Parts: sequence; C-alpha cells; structure tokens
Amino acid sequence: MDSSSSSSSSTSSTSALNLAMAALVGASLMAVSAFYIHKRSVDQVIDRLIEIRRKPPSRVRSEAAAADDDDDDDEEEDYIEEEDDQEQQLHRGFGSERDTVIDRKTTPSRSLDEKSIHSYRFSSSLPNAGMRSGGLIDEDAKFDPLSNYRAPRFSSSADRLNFIPSGLPPLRTDQTHESQSVNSTTRMATSMSVGRLTTPRSHAGRVDDSDEEGTEYANEDDSPFNYENGDANDNSVYQNEVLRTSNFIQEVDGASAQMGRNDPSLARILSPSSAPMNESITKEDEEVHRMIRDCLDLRKKYLYRENVVPWRVARPDSSEKKSNPYHFEPVKASAHCFRMEDGVIHVYASENDSEEIYPVASATTFFTDLHYLLKVVSIGNVRSVCHHRLRFLDEKYRVHHLLNEGEEFLAQKSAPHRDFYNVRKVDTHVHHSACMNQKHLLNFIKSKLKKEPDEVVIFRDGKYLTLKEVFESLDLTGYDLNVDLLDVHADKTTFHRFDKFNLKYNPCGQSRLREIFLKQDNLIQGRFLAEVTKEVLSDLEAMKYQMAEYRISVYGRKQSEWDQLASWFVNNDIYSENVVWLIQLPRLYNIYKKMGIVTSFQNILDNVFIPLFEVTVDPNSHPQLHLFLKQVVGFDVVDDESKPERRPTKHMPTPSEWTNEFNPAYSYYAYYCYANLYTLNKLRESKGMTTIKFRPHCGEAGDVEHLAAGFLVCHNISHGINLRYSPVLQYLYYLGQVGLLMSPLSNNSLFLDYKKNPFPVFFQRGLNVSLSSDDPLLIHLTKEALVEEYSVAAQVCLFIILVAL
Repeated sequence: MDSSSSSSSSTSSTSALNLAMAALVGASLMAVSAFYIHKRSVDQVIDRLIEIRRKPPSRVRSEAAAADDDDDDDEEEDYIEEEDDQEQQLHRGFGSERDTVIDRKTTPSRSLDEKSIHSYRFSSSLPNAGMRSGGLIDEDAKFDPLSNYRAPRFSSSADRLNFIPSGLPPLRTDQTHESQSVNSTTRMATSMSVGRLTTPRSHAGRVDDSDEEGTEYANEDDSPFNYENGDANDNSVYQNEVLRTSNFIQEVDGASAQMGRNDPSLARILSPSSAPMNESITKEDEEVHRMIRDCLDLRKKYLYRENVVPWRVARPDSSEKKSNPYHFEPVKASAHCFRMEDGVIHVYASENDSEEIYPVASATTFFTDLHYLLKVVSIGNVRSVCHHRLRFLDEKYRVHHLLNEGEEFLAQKSAPHRDFYNVRKVDTHVHHSACMNQKHLLNFIKSKLKKEPDEVVIFRDGKYLTLKEVFESLDLTGYDLNVDLLDVHADKTTFHRFDKFNLKYNPCGQSRLREIFLKQDNLIQGRFLAEVTKEVLSDLEAMKYQMAEYRISVYGRKQSEWDQLASWFVNNDIYSENVVWLIQLPRLYNIYKKMGIVTSFQNILDNVFIPLFEVTVDPNSHPQLHLFLKQVVGFDVVDDESKPERRPTKHMPTPSEWTNEFNPAYSYYAYYCYANLYTLNKLRESKGMTTIKFRPHCGEAGDVEHLAAGFLVCHNISHGINLRYSPVLQYLYYLGQVGLLMSPLSNNSLFLDYKKNPFPVFFQRGLNVSLSSDDPLLIHLTKEALVEEYSVAAQVCLFIILVAL
C-alpha cells in the first residue's frame, strides 16, 4: 500500500514539473516572437519617416494612396520589391548638398497619417537634420547623380540612421550657404533668444531690484542682433586671438606630421581628415563677435593708460634712495585749480578757466555702459560662443603640454643660476596688518612684554595702562602665551563668515591687543607696528629674490588721515627696495553714517581725494605725503562682497544726495574711485609724478556685476574666483589680459575649497593670473608665505592638471 502511494506521488510531481517546463518554454517563445515583431514594426515606422522627409510631397502622396489601395496579403513580397525600387533610386541620385544621408529601404505604413508626419519635429541630432525654410522638405529639391553606387545592407535601424556614404563631407549643422535659406528651427531659436531680453541676474539667483526702464528689448528693432547696422570694424585683440588660434593649429599640424613621419603607425591617428578651415560665418556669429569687440572697446574707453609705461621711466639711482629715501626738496606749485562736483574732482588750468582739462565719463554714461555689458553677458548666443572658445583654450593647453613638456623641462634645467628659489617672486596681494606669520607676531609680543613692560600703550576705561597692566587685566603672562592661545589663524569656523574672519586680527581675541600691536594710529603712534614691519622688510631683503605689495588702510573718516599715515612712514623710516604700497579703502559708509561720523557719501570722497589733489598741485602743502606717494602704486577697495546690495540704475543719486544709512553698491564705489583716480593720474603724469592704479578686491563673492564693473575700470583685480560663473566675462578677461591676483589658500579658509578653486583652469586657459598670500598672519604657517603658496599650488594644482589630461 505504501509503495503504490509513493509511486503515484512521484508520478504526479513529475507531471507537474513537465507542465511547468512546457509553460516556461512556451512563454519564452512568445516573448521572443513579440520582440521581433515589435522590432520590425519600429524599423518600418522609422524607415517610413525617413522616406517621407527625403521625397517631394507629390511622391509621398502618390505612394501613400497606392499603398492604401493594396491588399494586406503578401507583405514580405512587397517589401522585397520596395527594396529593389529603392536600390534603383540610389543609382539615380541623392538629395541636395545639405542632406548627407541616403534614402533608406522603407515600407509604407498605412496607420501613419501624412499630415502628422509633416508636423513631426525631428531631432536635430539625426544625421540629416537640416530642414528647408518651407517645412520638412523642399518640393523643388534636386538630386545630384552618383554612379556606381549600391546601397549597403543594414542589420538594424540604428545603422541606417548613422550611415553616411563615403565621399560626402562630414555633417555640419552650423554651416549655411547663400543658395539655401535658413531653416525654420534656427530662425525660431534666434528670435526666442534675442526677441525679449530681461535684466541679467547673478549666479546666486537674487532678485534684481533695479528699477531701470531700459532693461528689455521692446521690439525687434532694439534687438542686439541687428544685422543691418553691424559694425564691420575689426578689433586688434580679437584679431590677435584668431591669429594665435590659426598659428597654433598650424603648429599642431606640423608636429603631428613630423610624428607621423617618425612612426607611420601614428599617421592615421594624428592626421585625420578635417573640415576646411575657411568656413562661412553666420550673421548671428558676426553679431556675437561685434558685441565682444564692443565690450573690449568699452574697456579701452575707460581704462587709464600712461603715455610712457612705468618700466621705461628713468628712475633715480637706487643707492641715492637707500641713503635718504625721505629727503624732501621744495617743489614749485602749479597754477592748476580743482573743484569737487557731484562726487568727481574736475581740474582746470587756472582759477579763471571754466573748461576742465581732464574730462572723465559721467556716472550716467558709466552705468549705461555697465548695463550694456551685463546684457551682453546674459545673452545665450554670446555665452555659447565664449564657452566654446574657453574649451578650445583648454584643449590648446593640453596639446601644448603633451608636445612640449619635455622640451620645457630641458630648457628649465639648462638655465644657469636659476631655479625655483632664486627666481624673483612678487607677492602682489598682502594686507599690511597681517604681513607677518603668527610665530613672528608671538615672539615680538613676548619680547616687548619682557623688555618694555612699563611702556604706556593705551587709554582704556578712563585711565592709561602700561603693557604689563594690559596683560594683567587679561589674566595673561608672557609664559602663558603660545600660538594656540594667540588664536589668529583662520580655521573652519571662518568659512563663509567674513565677520569671524576679521575677528581673527585680534590677538587672543582682544581688540585692545590689535590696537596696540597692529595699528599705526594709537597712543604710541604705531611704534610697535613700525618695528615689526621693519623686521618683515629685513627678512624680505635677506631673501633677496622676494618682493611684496603691501596694502594699508585709509578709512575716509577725516582728511588728516593722509598726513598721519605719511608721517608714520617718514618718522619711522619705513622703506625697502623690495616693497611698494597700495592704499585700501574699506567700504564702511553705513557704519560711519550710523556713528554720525559722516552725513553723506560725499564726505568720504572729500576726505579721501581732496588731500591727494592738494599735494599734487602743491607738494609743499603736504611734504611728507608727497614723499610717501612716491612709494604708492595702487588703490584698493575692500570689504565683504557677499553682502546683498541693490544693482545701480543709469540715473543714481549723486554722492551728496546719498544720505541714507544703506551702503552704496560695489559698482557705485568703483565708479567714483575710478573717476577721481583717472583725473588725479592725468594731473600727476603731466607733472612727472608717479601714478596710482585702481586695483580693488573684486569677484571673491557676490554678484557678477562686480566683475563687470572691474572689467571696465580696473587695471587688475584681487581674487576674481567668481569668473567661473560667467563664461563671457571670463573670456573678456582673457582677451583683455586683466590681471587676477589669486590667493587659493585664503579662499580655502573663507569662500571656496582649494580643490574647487579655478586657478589651475584660469592658468590653462591663458588668463593673466598670479599667486599671492593675502593674509600670512591668518593663513600661512611658515616664514616664506609666498613660497608656501607656490609649493601647495605646485602639488595640488599640478595633480588637477594631470588628471584633466
């Protein structure tokens, strides 16, 4: 009984297994059949679409009608006959010169409506993406005969779409010919991109508060793409770029040919067939090039240039300077007269003259040009062209690196008596209050606390305090002090916190220590700061091959600040052949207004620029300032650029009318500093004096409007890392070779991680970049801050470049 039951159960399980296997095999066969049926249907639909695009409408309608009258049987036989007809057609000819794909073997589809096919928008990525102005096809399309050709067989629809017969030129969808009309898709895209142009916005997406009425193109006549009135004049900078591009391509072709001759196996790789260089340029491209040239012309219009470049001016003997750099000889005053009008000083030849001799562009003109530049920056066509040009510069550098790396290495080794350490390096951006490293400042404080503990250094809380009493009030001794307790090094807490970054200037977190050791306008007349500054200058001179440009502040609170600063230099004999100085103006109007120090923005301009014109017209009026200005080479504007601000309009209030408590926008500061410096430099150059360039902080954070204003009026800028957000401005900075004084380690502590810093990309693309330390006290650890900056860049940035290659 048990044996019979076990045999019956085994038989039932075997039958169930057989049924399951049969069901699995049947389902697999059905799935395979469905796949091939679906694939065939898709191939037929695609072939039908391509045939309708290739044939005139009359042929399409006749064939469609004939197909509707046929029966549904013998489909395979009809398909074979259609293949034969298609091969005969291929023997007869092809489409026009613009159509680069041959007619496919197709099967008419009865379920596809002809009208829906004509309204179907084909992808421009297809090989035969060119369209006629009248629609998808041209009824009068002509076919060029091509003999001895037989269509190849295709294994799939993808092969049919990607096939281009031999002998035809490669596909170029951006080229047009005089005999052909512009396709409708291109015309529509062009009209959409330039028909209505809104005010450009920043990369951060902040709402533009500008109430400017002329920020949009109201009609087609106002469009920047006005082909009838295009400027045909070429620009030398742009011509030079095109010439360099052509020469580079010729050099690459020559190097490729030489390598091909040396190794025939590389000939096909290095010398592929390429399209002809002399291609026709569309009107749209011509308009883009014209706008780029206009932007470069605007920079030439505003930028101050000396009649004789500074390095060609005869300078006094250096030995005479070292013996007595602050010797003053009386200078006869000139008859010039100047008056401050609407925030800009105007210079006249004499008291009785009414015509200014050094006119400068008005504020309305500047803001109008700034808005035009911002509109150009926001146009999609210009952005695309500049992006592709920047990509080309990337590839140009990579090819140069591959071809010439070995030769440059050998040339570097063969240079006698020159290596990384004894080549001259200039730190182009250093704030004077942070020019020493933290260990240097710590040792200086300890030495003063040990040698001069009874020196009266500050007046605080109604009484005078000695240096020892100050430290006792802080419950500190010289023995307790160390680098960690000094706490002047920027850390992760300062990232995107400019306020905390500035607090790092306070040793041990105490503002009174900053006033004692890092200020020149204090109770001891800045003696401690002068002594530590002279120690830093001695270190630079001992290094011999390092120079620096230190930036020291003038706040604009009172006109006597200039005389006080100049007397600090002269009385403490602060001078070095390795150092020049820049003046930095903090953008702190809103704070001074709340404190009651100033009543309008005009007060700051008066306090900053009137003493400079007085000493230029009559050096005897400020003798020490006259001597100090011989060492000053630039003017800077500093503050936190990430603060939100309102974009200026074309008609802004004058500085005397700016009496509210809001800080003016960056470009507002930039214009009035530029305009007064332009007039001042013209006057100083006419009298044989040194000039002062406008070299502000720009593009470290905030709106790209800062970079647009900097492009118009600045000789060079500090940081400029936000250029990575605007390909147009980045390309303009490249064409204008505007200097970028970059500090990647400083950015790493404040606004941007080192690995994301655009310095290596800017360097590859040929922008005019330099490395600087910015704040050695807060950023660097070694005595040679600039060498530290270079060494980190050589390791990190070289790695980035090699990975990109």
